[in-house]
Amino acid sequence: MNAAATPARKPLMPVREALDFLLAAARPVDGVERVPTLEANGRVLAEDQASMLDVPGADNTQMDGYAVRAADCAGGAASLKVAQRIPAGQVGTYLEPGTAARIFTGALIPEGADAVVMQEQCELDGDVVTVRHVPQPGEWIRRQGEDVRAGAVILPAGTRLRSQELGLAASVGLAELPVRRRLRVAVFFTGDELAMPGEPLQPGAIYNSNRFTLRGLLENFGCEFTDYGIVPDSLQATRDTLREAARDHDLIITSGGVSVGEEDHIKPAVEAEGRLNMWQIAVKPGKPLAFGEVNREAGGSAFFLGLPGNPVSSFVTFLLFVRPFLLRLQGVSGDVAPRAIQMRADFDWPKPDRRNEFLRARINEQGGLDLFANQGSGVLTSTVWADGLIDCPPGQAIARGDMVRFIPFSFLQH
Repeated sequence: MNAAATPARKPLMPVREALDFLLAAARPVDGVERVPTLEANGRVLAEDQASMLDVPGADNTQMDGYAVRAADCAGGAASLKVAQRIPAGQVGTYLEPGTAARIFTGALIPEGADAVVMQEQCELDGDVVTVRHVPQPGEWIRRQGEDVRAGAVILPAGTRLRSQELGLAASVGLAELPVRRRLRVAVFFTGDELAMPGEPLQPGAIYNSNRFTLRGLLENFGCEFTDYGIVPDSLQATRDTLREAARDHDLIITSGGVSVGEEDHIKPAVEAEGRLNMWQIAVKPGKPLAFGEVNREAGGSAFFLGLPGNPVSSFVTFLLFVRPFLLRLQGVSGDVAPRAIQMRADFDWPKPDRRNEFLRARINEQGGLDLFANQGSGVLTSTVWADGLIDCPPGQAIARGDMVRFIPFSFLQH
C-alpha cells in the first residue's frame, strides 16, 4: 500500500477532554440505604441533611475562668465574690452584680453574666477573685447558634463523608444518614505471564503487582468488588469474563491487554460484548486507556475501564481517570478532578513528550520538588518514593526554578 492510501492515524484524546468525556458519561448508582452515622465514613449522602437545633444550643464559655458582668470590671483589678461554680453540663443561677461565677469550658453562661475572663488573668483568694483584666461584653463566649442555626442545611446531597462530616452530623443529633449504596466493581487481569506472589516464577513470568495495587485502591474508595483474578490470554476467555462481570456489577476494571498486539484481547472483546467509547489518551504513562460499556444479558450495561498493564501506568491512570469516575458513579457532586498546587521544580526536564506527562516527584526539605531518576512506566519504586505527580503539559520543558502543577498523592488516594 502506498503512503497516500495509508489511513490517517486518529489523534490521541487530550487528558482534560478524556476526563470530561468520562464524567459526562457517568450515571450515579441508584439505591439508598440508611446507615448509623458511626458507620457512614466514606459513604456518599443521598439527601440534604438539615439541623433540627442550634449549635451551640445556648451561650457557653470557650475558656476555663470566671463569668462576670463586664461593667463590674471596667475599672481594672476588680475584686468579686465567687458566688457559684458551674461545671460543663450544669446550669448556674442568676449572677448578681458584684459577683463572679467559677466556670469551666463548655458550661452555660449564667443569666446576668456577659463576659468570661480566663483564669490566667485572675487571682483567687478564698472566695474572692481579683480580675486583672478589663473584659469586653461577649469576650470568650460562644453565642447560641453561632456555628449552626436550626433548619440550616449542614451537609448537601452528594457529599462524600469524612471524619469531620460525621462529627458535624453527630453534633446536631443525626444518628443515621441516608447514603447511596456502595458501588459494585468487577476487576480482572490479563496476561499469561502473570503469577501470584508465593508461586514459583517460570521463565518470562512476572508477579501480578497490579492486582494488589488496584484492590487496595478500590478498598480506599469503599467499593464492593469481585476479583476474577488472572484471565487467560484468549478472546473467548476475555469475552466470557466480561459477560459474567457485567451481570451484577456497575463497573468493570481490567488491567493489561488494551494495546494492539496479537495477544491484546480487551479491545475486540469489549467491542463484541458492548461498545468502546474512548481509546488511547495523550497521557504518559498510560496511553492505552480504554472506556466503554459491556451489555448485560438482561438489558442495560455495565461501564468498562481498561487500564494499561505496566504497573506505573495502571496506578497513574487509576488516580487520574478511574478515581474521579468512581466518585461520580458513587454520587459525589462538585469537582472531582485531580487538584494541583503550585510548587517549585528543583530539577531540569529539557526533553518533554508530545503527550501530557505525569512525573513522579518528591517534596524536598527546601520546599521544592525532586524528580525520580527513572520515569519508566514499569518502575514501581517511583510510586513509593514519590509524594505525588507533576502535571507537565505536552511539549513543555521544565527548568530548575520553574513553578509547576503538583498533585500530591494525598489528594488522590481517598
